[in-house]
Order: sequence, then structure tokens, then C-alpha cells
Amino acid sequence: MLRDDINKALTEAMKAKNERAVSTLRMVNSTLKNADIEARTSGKPLDDAAVLSILQKMIKQRQESVELYKKGGRDDLVKQEEEEIAVISAYLPKQMSDAEMTAAIDAAIAETGAAGMKDMGKVIGILRGKYAGQMDFGKASGLVKAKLAG
Repeated sequence: MLRDDINKALTEAMKAKNERAVSTLRMVNSTLKNADIEARTSGKPLDDAAVLSILQKMIKQRQESVELYKKGGRDDLVKQEEEEIAVISAYLPKQMSDAEMTAAIDAAIAETGAAGMKDMGKVIGILRGKYAGQMDFGKASGLVKAKLAG
């Protein structure tokens, strides 16, 4: 399970005295614990797909921070955020290329029989089910919208 991998890596990072990895993995564990607490109200424990989604959000937050820090000329903070992105993304599956994403979107549109924008939710739902953690859904959403509108 993904959490076990993260905890093992945290132990190894502590032994290796890799401070960036230790702090990042502790932050990941903290975020997952908070998500567990929120999930208790719904009665569903977090599965690996939910953990992947949380990790993707964390990476996206750091990417946005990198952009802001670059504009502000804070190279030290840019480096820190990029190191955190590298640690977190080690736990994500390989990301799909643009060509693979387009093929997956075409297949999902064909599978759902989507004809217009009103069917966008169905297509995105199929993609989330099949490709959680492998696809940038922000980008995929734009591609689906373009295909269904055009």
C-alpha cells in the first residue's frame, strides 16, 4: 500500500539524515492524517486512489508556489519547493503523455457516447476511475471540453 511505502521511506530518510525528505514525508503523513479524519465522517477510509489525489494536490500547490517565488526572486524557496515536488512525485505513477491522454479521452468519449458539453461529467468520471494519479485532470478537462464543444 502507498502509505506503507511512504512510512518506509520516512524511516530510511531519517537514517540517512536527509532533512528535506524527512520534513516533506512528515508533511505528507500529516496531510494524510487530516484527510483520514475528514473521511471518518463519511465512513469511508482513504484508499490508494484518494491518497494519489491528495499527493497530486500537494504537488500542484508547490508548483504554484514555485511560480510565485520565481516572480518574487526567491530562488532559495524555489529550490526548496522543487525538492519537495521531487520527493512527493516519487510516489505517483508515471504520468501520461499528451498523446496517451488524448487517446484515453477519445476512448472515454466513445465509451460514454458523449455528444455534447452536458456529457462532460460522464467522460471525466470514467477518466478519473481509470487513470487516477496518471493524468493531469486540469489539462484533461480542457481537452475534453474542446472535443465535446468542437
